[in-house]
Amino acid sequence: MAARRSSRGELSVHLLGRVEVVASGAPVRLGGRQAQALFALLVLDPRPRSRDAIAVDLWPDAAAASAGCLRQALWLVRTSLASAGIDPDELLEIEPDLLGLRRGARIDLDVARFEAATKARPANAEAAIATYAGDLVEGLGHDCFAAERERLSDALEDMLAIAAQQRLADGDVDGARDAAERLLARDPLREEAHAALIAVFGETGSRSQVARQYRRLQDVLRRELDVDPLPETDGAYRRAMAATYDRSRSIAGSRPTLAGRVSQIAISA
Repeated sequence: MAARRSSRGELSVHLLGRVEVVASGAPVRLGGRQAQALFALLVLDPRPRSRDAIAVDLWPDAAAASAGCLRQALWLVRTSLASAGIDPDELLEIEPDLLGLRRGARIDLDVARFEAATKARPANAEAAIATYAGDLVEGLGHDCFAAERERLSDALEDMLAIAAQQRLADGDVDGARDAAERLLARDPLREEAHAALIAVFGETGSRSQVARQYRRLQDVLRRELDVDPLPETDGAYRRAMAATYDRSRSIAGSRPTLAGRVSQIAISA
């Protein structure tokens, strides 16, 4: 993913997908997964917190060794920042018992931009989807990120559902299909994604494709939730079937009949 260029004194931090940090257009190479995890945690929750609390968040199974893990990770973060020409003491608030980011630290965070797009009224689904390069801190298995990762993933799914409907309304059938398929790959139970695909097939596909997608929805809902599709989805199915029928009639009506072809031959003769 191409990183946004940072202005002077500002860090560009990407936590959606792999952890990436950029300063003045140059990458800051955080040394090791533990340093990446510590820096990601500090950026997501910048307020100064006790070192013990941070260590337990990151290494809950390390017991007494968690303090040593924190010291090592912090040293790596400081060293990585200094190697990139950043004074770590201007960014990090480090006290004997506390650790956090300094108030006013200038950070362009992709998570913040993603959430701003989701919370706009109306939501800017396209901007949110474009910002979401991957699930939160991919490759880092620390449990402390799990709840936030799931929350952001749920928000992305909502944006994909909105985008599928908006693109369909705008006549972007291929885009609607892409958004719906991405959503179903993440959550096969999202009924609005099935409805969008049913509508897409109504616009461009065949009756068999419409019927097959509807049956897939029926099967997954009955298997997982023991329920039937919603009435509005039934309505979308009926409209899609009608659209395929009307399209077939229109195509058939534009073709010359056998009698018409014979008449044309006779006239030309």
